Amino acid sequence: CFWGVKAVLSHVHGVKAAVSGYHGGNAATATYKQTNTGVTGHAEAVRIVYDPSVVRYDQLLRILFSVVADPTLRNRQGPDIGPQYRAAIIPTSSEQRQVARAYLSQMRSSGLWTRPIVTGIERHKKFYPAEDYHQDFMARNPRHGYILRWDVPKVEALKALFPEHYRERILRDYK
Repeated sequence: CFWGVKAVLSHVHGVKAAVSGYHGGNAATATYKQTNTGVTGHAEAVRIVYDPSVVRYDQLLRILFSVVADPTLRNRQGPDIGPQYRAAIIPTSSEQRQVARAYLSQMRSSGLWTRPIVTGIERHKKFYPAEDYHQDFMARNPRHGYILRWDVPKVEALKALFPEHYRERILRDYK
């Protein structure tokens, strides 16, 4: 679910903007209702703008796959199942693509994962921002059951594992 991805990235020093939305797919538009069917080909995603002098792309990937996404699960993250929940890296430049390939290769050869890495690199396509009620969902709904069970632990893991990248004050401007 993009709620947790957005929540974690909103606490990372150097992330200047984060927008929940939908990526990929073949339909001309994407909404939660359409994407949630699993047949449009879209995936829930978070588009970010970051300052590479503060946080590098490889560091963002490390954070993502250490505290947010399981790279060994195909079409699933936590309790959410379906192709719209696939973990994917979507580079927006050839440099990012090169870093992503190297990072996946490093993950595969590290021996840290007991199951095969199935996360792939997808070509950058049109991104559709999600509906307003999905933006900053964790910040606006901190007592929501899903947030408490699945997303609060991710933010706590960011703070524990990457204190040098953690910022207490979250980024809330998504427009």
